[in-house]
Amino acid sequence: MLKIMKLHRSTVVLLSLAFAGSAFAAEDFRTDINPALRYYQAYLKTPKLEPADHDHLFVPEWRGQKLDHDFLSLIGTYDGQFKFLRAAAGAKVPCDWGIDMSDGPYTLMLGLAPAKAAAQTARLRVMWHLQNGRQADARDDLLAAFALGRNVTRDGTTISALVEFAIENIIGSIVAENFFQWEPNTLRQIADGLDASPARGTIAQSLPMEKASFCDWLMRKIRKSREENSGNDARLMEKLREIFDLAAGTPEEGEDKGFPDRVLKAAGGTVDGVLALVEEMAPLYDKAAVVEALPPAEFEEQIKPFMAFISNHPNPLVRKFFPFLEPCRAKEFAAQAKLAMVRAGIEYKLRGNAGLESVIDPFGAGPFSFRRFVLDGQDRGFELKSAYRGRGFDEVLIFVEKDGPPFKLDWKNAGEPIPKRGSKK
Repeated sequence: MLKIMKLHRSTVVLLSLAFAGSAFAAEDFRTDINPALRYYQAYLKTPKLEPADHDHLFVPEWRGQKLDHDFLSLIGTYDGQFKFLRAAAGAKVPCDWGIDMSDGPYTLMLGLAPAKAAAQTARLRVMWHLQNGRQADARDDLLAAFALGRNVTRDGTTISALVEFAIENIIGSIVAENFFQWEPNTLRQIADGLDASPARGTIAQSLPMEKASFCDWLMRKIRKSREENSGNDARLMEKLREIFDLAAGTPEEGEDKGFPDRVLKAAGGTVDGVLALVEEMAPLYDKAAVVEALPPAEFEEQIKPFMAFISNHPNPLVRKFFPFLEPCRAKEFAAQAKLAMVRAGIEYKLRGNAGLESVIDPFGAGPFSFRRFVLDGQDRGFELKSAYRGRGFDEVLIFVEKDGPPFKLDWKNAGEPIPKRGSKK
């Protein structure tokens, strides 16, 4: 028995009234508060659900189902969190997460997992809002989660950019899977809200921080070890080995036990040699940023020789810490394609073929490819396809115009039915 189901029926009714009224939707929030502060407050307001309650809310596939009072009681506990998320989305000042990157690659990025979880919660809240005729609330929760995704990148790291892409993908799916429920005016407001959101962070923009938080940090660590162990070369070499042993990763990450030995051998067994290896990395970040900022066609042309240069580089530090460039950019391109498809789908809904043709596929020479989507003999909506195939499959997004059994909206298995999943009780 779920804990939430033990609530008296009158309590459920009160929760329903409070959630339906969206008392915080009309509040005037201050717009001069750092959005990051609002986000940290939102994280503090995230309810700590019992395991059974969490599973009841997040495990089942809710699409195609009538959401019940138990669902309401659980999703309503996130009202406080979304009050702060909405306020953050309306801020007129830059987002500064206040993260001290002095620990370099060991800096804790505490806000990323809660940000993605908030986007996943927004998906359920939008479902509830739309089933109960609250278009404005669905719009506001959706756009608040989207703005959060954009703002996570303000710490300048690559991992934050990847979380941003994941959140954008979630938001795009939310729009598409509920397409049959959005009113035209709400769709226009969503499109305008997406355009008005903070600018997207990019992989290219993250590379200076990657250099500072690894290359520069590593240089400081080595120099500090040399100062602390002056005159004791054996102890100094031991400290350097410890530094590179940490960089080799944990067993769960695919521990590379021979990495410290390869670095010290390439350095000739001296501190100056190690510093030279680190210094050799620095200009490569600048070269990588140039490649990562190229438009799609030029990127595809230059990334292969650049990655071949990296993988064959004699410096073991270069070979170890530069392999992420190609897959990260592929995820960035895919996110760009999906968001453009969301805009194209909205324009098609509002203005027909003229609207569809008004949005250009950023990876093609014209609009997105369009076709009706039929599942089990029923026309369920339409599919847009981008010319981009950088991940080895077509980038598509299916917009659901008729409710029914759920199916996958995107990725390489788009259009496949989703097996039923039940709550773990």
